[in-house]
Amino acid sequence: MLDYSRRLRRRRNRYFTFTIPGISHFGRNFNRKLGLQNTPRIIVASRLAKYALFGLIGLIIVMFGLFLWYGRDLPTPGKLIAAQANQSSGIYDRNGALLYSVYQDQNRIYVNLKDIPKYLQQGTIAVEDKNFYTNKGFSITGYLRAGLNIALLRGLSGGSTLTQQLVKNVLLSSEQTIPRKIKELMLSIQVDRKYSKDEILEMYLNDVPYGGTAIGVQAASQLYFNKEVKDLSLAQSAFLAGLPQSPSVYSPFSGNKYYIQRSQVVLAAMVRDGYINQKQADSALAEVKKMQFAENSIGIKAPHFVMYIKQQLIQQFGEAVVESGGLRVKTTLDYNIEKEAEKIVKEEVAKAKSLKVGNGAAVVTIPKTGEILAMVGSADYFDIDNDGNFNAAISYRQPGSSLKPITYATAFSRGYTAATFLMDTKTNFKAQDSEKDYIPVNYDDKYRGPIQVRFALANSINIPAVKMLAMVGVKNVMQNAHSMGISNWQPTDENLRNVGYSLVLGGRDVRLLDEMEAYGVFANGGTKMPLVSILEVADAKGNVLFKYKAPSPQRIFSQEISFLISHILLDNAARSMEFGTYSQLVIPNHPSVSVKTGTTNEIRDNWTVGYTLSYAVGVWVGNNDNSPMSKVSSGITGAAPIWNRLMSFVLKIKGKQDEPPQKPDNVIAVQIDALGGGLPRDGQPTRSEYFIKGTEPTGQSTIYQKLKLSKHQEGKLANSLEISKGDYDTKDYMVFKESDPISTDGKNRWQEGIDAWIKEHYAADHPEYYPPKDTSDYKEDSSNPTDTPTPTPTETLTPTPTPTPTP
Repeated sequence: MLDYSRRLRRRRNRYFTFTIPGISHFGRNFNRKLGLQNTPRIIVASRLAKYALFGLIGLIIVMFGLFLWYGRDLPTPGKLIAAQANQSSGIYDRNGALLYSVYQDQNRIYVNLKDIPKYLQQGTIAVEDKNFYTNKGFSITGYLRAGLNIALLRGLSGGSTLTQQLVKNVLLSSEQTIPRKIKELMLSIQVDRKYSKDEILEMYLNDVPYGGTAIGVQAASQLYFNKEVKDLSLAQSAFLAGLPQSPSVYSPFSGNKYYIQRSQVVLAAMVRDGYINQKQADSALAEVKKMQFAENSIGIKAPHFVMYIKQQLIQQFGEAVVESGGLRVKTTLDYNIEKEAEKIVKEEVAKAKSLKVGNGAAVVTIPKTGEILAMVGSADYFDIDNDGNFNAAISYRQPGSSLKPITYATAFSRGYTAATFLMDTKTNFKAQDSEKDYIPVNYDDKYRGPIQVRFALANSINIPAVKMLAMVGVKNVMQNAHSMGISNWQPTDENLRNVGYSLVLGGRDVRLLDEMEAYGVFANGGTKMPLVSILEVADAKGNVLFKYKAPSPQRIFSQEISFLISHILLDNAARSMEFGTYSQLVIPNHPSVSVKTGTTNEIRDNWTVGYTLSYAVGVWVGNNDNSPMSKVSSGITGAAPIWNRLMSFVLKIKGKQDEPPQKPDNVIAVQIDALGGGLPRDGQPTRSEYFIKGTEPTGQSTIYQKLKLSKHQEGKLANSLEISKGDYDTKDYMVFKESDPISTDGKNRWQEGIDAWIKEHYAADHPEYYPPKDTSDYKEDSSNPTDTPTPTPTETLTPTPTPTPTP
């Protein structure tokens, strides 16, 4: 029985029967249709091999036909490189830090593979294509997986290598169709043959979308972390490596934290492939969970400055080139200083909220080169509710007294000195009675009477400044200011008609940026260097399109005049009358910082601008809507605290010691009378003052006068007859006199103001302040010709020469 069973099984095995467990009838029908019923196995195998061969040949022919058909209009792989030409333009600071990328639809900034962290490269390969360096541009297993998805009705998806993703992103579309897949395969094979793996990886990392408008790792790094891609940590690299699969889902700006799980998948893949160990992965994941993303989603640093730069670029190269030409723009900005400046402005404006200070601006420059190191246009660029993107640094505002030094520098060029005597009294600056009154006041509503130029400028006293403007001429001051960089002060006929003596008190608008250029003249010893913000512009291939070439310095004032202005503005003792000894104008350990403040009427604008030989800092505070602030006190509140902190920071970070202005040999120190400004007078206080040689005093001040009085008519000056006969007395008086250079009706309104001040401050019991004005009309009695008066000794004083005003 056993032998028979074995013979039966051996007989059955000689024939082929196709069966499927549970469906035996299907196998019998299949065998019958193929004619294989009761056919020996060797014959069946032979027939199946033949069918398979024919099928394979047919498949090859079909595939070849499809390749020919879909390959007829394939783009060339070389277009991968051409595609990179359409790039965003990058704006960088002077040290290479990326500030902003300018783009139209896509933000793409190309970076070399060597500048992309290894962690980011490895994380991308591990999670997207672990066999990247060994495959031929496509994955067999990937296609088998895609085929299985089709068979199971899951759709056409999956199976793409990094090479295929690159081809899809750059050369093809994202549609999920068989024709597109065939094209993708063909191009991927070609790309793999044409480029090295590192080149393919570099192009992929620069072309893959990371969410929003960010294309490539550099743009993504700016978008999410506001930093250069080369500076990313392992955790940040893992985050970015996980984004391309679905940027909208894994974006931290989508309102969820799915990016944490995705980052965990990336880190696990990196551990699996040996790029990192588990300890590193755990540490990085912990960092991801606490990750802080950029406060704004546009990846911009120094926003006011870069928008200022962008406008310049558009004017020079056109908008299309700027937005898609891949320009590389090296600017003058120092982001380390800019960052601190933004912080200081924001903090100090917030502190001054009780003073109704709503905004502030600051600019830092290098006077010798004109380079702008920082530009803060508002307290917060991103504060939309308060027009934060409005750039107050380049907007026109009233300067207050901040440009008084230009008037005094003009005076020095016409022979006036730091010891020139002026009267700070209430004065009507109209030329004739038919005109409207112009009676300016001082900031504190006080009048100080006799004052010298050094103290008038150092304490920013208004009345002497207006008088000096009148003496040297509005047109001359405007011309000098315009030459220094104050663009809005052209001395045209129209401008001269629209501005009068209020010019020196802020009667014509200026920009903070222009003030910085003007003050650079004083810092540079009288020569002007125009402000510059762009050092170099190159295209995407590195070809230099523009390179800044500094012009020759333009002489505006002499070195001597600039030294005098700078020395007055750093004289803390001289300005202590108004600002005190310990004001915000004093920089610790740097006594040689020159500085000037300015405040407009109704306190709508408040300024502080100061400089050393190496750096200049200017600050404005106010409100965008021009509404007035509360009682801002120059040198204490408002712009001064911002200026003090920022100037201190700049000098510290740059390691600068105190830099006194260099005194020219043609400037000499002379001991003078502290009140009148002439040579010392016995019994009167003295002080030292600098003079340009040839302008120093040669005698005592004219305020000290020994007048000849009539003996015959009390309270009158001796006439010529009395003087010729020596028939007079002498008496010392304090004589304060000023002529009115602008009067056209013969009135001396300046002297009227002086006389009123004397009456207010010196009563009649101080006769020395009330010299007689009328002359005696005494005549000699002819009936007694021998009556000869006894001569009285006289004292002759040589008055200090007063420069002739030049209108």
